[in-house]
Amino acid sequence: MECRFCKTPLQHVFIDLVNSPASNSFLTAEQLNEPETFYPLKVFTCHACFLVQVDEYKKSDAIFDGDYAYFSSFSTSWLAHARQYVSRMTERFGLGSDSQVIEIASNDGYLLQYFVEKNIPVLGIEPTTNTAAVAIEKNIPTLTRFFGVKLARELIAQGTKADLLLGNNVLAHVPAIVDFVAGMKIILKPTGVITMEFPHLLQLVENNQFDTIYHEHFSYLSFQTVRQIFESQGLVLFDVEELRTHGGSLRIYARHREDESQPVSPSVAVLLRKETDTGLVDLRYYEGFQQKALRVKLELTDFLIKQKRAGKTVVAYGAAAKGNTLLNYCGIKNDLIEFVVDANPAKQHKFLPASHIPVVQETALRARKPDFVLILPWNLRDEIMQQLAYIREWGGQFVVPIPSLTTL
Repeated sequence: MECRFCKTPLQHVFIDLVNSPASNSFLTAEQLNEPETFYPLKVFTCHACFLVQVDEYKKSDAIFDGDYAYFSSFSTSWLAHARQYVSRMTERFGLGSDSQVIEIASNDGYLLQYFVEKNIPVLGIEPTTNTAAVAIEKNIPTLTRFFGVKLARELIAQGTKADLLLGNNVLAHVPAIVDFVAGMKIILKPTGVITMEFPHLLQLVENNQFDTIYHEHFSYLSFQTVRQIFESQGLVLFDVEELRTHGGSLRIYARHREDESQPVSPSVAVLLRKETDTGLVDLRYYEGFQQKALRVKLELTDFLIKQKRAGKTVVAYGAAAKGNTLLNYCGIKNDLIEFVVDANPAKQHKFLPASHIPVVQETALRARKPDFVLILPWNLRDEIMQQLAYIREWGGQFVVPIPSLTTL
């Protein structure tokens, strides 16, 4: 296996989470009696460019084609984040009715709908047909395609180029990351701006977020490495922001190398120095992560076994991809967690891959009155605890597994 950016042979294992099914491959009741396909989940660090990456064990078109279980609009905090982004970008870059906004991985139109409200022309690009269909129902023009150089050339041949080109939580999802960035260079207007948001590798390591590793995430990104990739395609990162979303993310701003209308912000040098000082460009920084994950595994399994012996009931909230990584790495099944609640109807009445824990509606919480609710999407902890505050009525408690097991 070689690095998907610089082609250096990969020799350094960052973490090995053994084997796991694809994180969003939810099962029907009928499928519980059928064999499941497991894929290796071993992550490598490139010693040349420090791109942390998993091999494409399951092809991206198999993961994202057809029905997809994740709909962005089910998180109220994420919708608020999207609305705030639209207001800021509209004001900062003077977007209006003569502008063109293009979002890659536009999902169900969760973000572009706010540009539409401002009468700013939009185009969504989304490979999953079921989420794209929801966006189209909202009158958001959407192409059901994968993005790269090929599609970019088709769009510019039709006269479509972007004043603002954006993508939230997609950069880590593309196996051909160089082709993806090259496509963005092609479709961007001469004075256009790119913004991309992605979970920050520094936060993953510092806060033991190993559960954000799954087959959909082909890359785990630092600012240093992303800067190299963009520069290789003639794009300059002129600004960067650290965000709280998804446990700690970056929002990068890029432009053509030839376009000097956007000066490089001091924030670029500040973050580069922060990553260097933290150790992200030193292989020693990546050592020991396996042991940090193992500690969480032991904490969680010990907790669940203790509650089982005491006759307590534990359920989970949020059938998130990160939750499936956590449960499968820890070897947890439906004998220790009775069910998981999720607001997304596409996941309800199905079962989590490998663990076979049933996914149910929120009404099951009041009916069962569990002693503990394990919050799997810990990045939405505050939102979920506010939503489910009523479990305190019967003495229920919340449990958060990452970065270490905490009862709240």
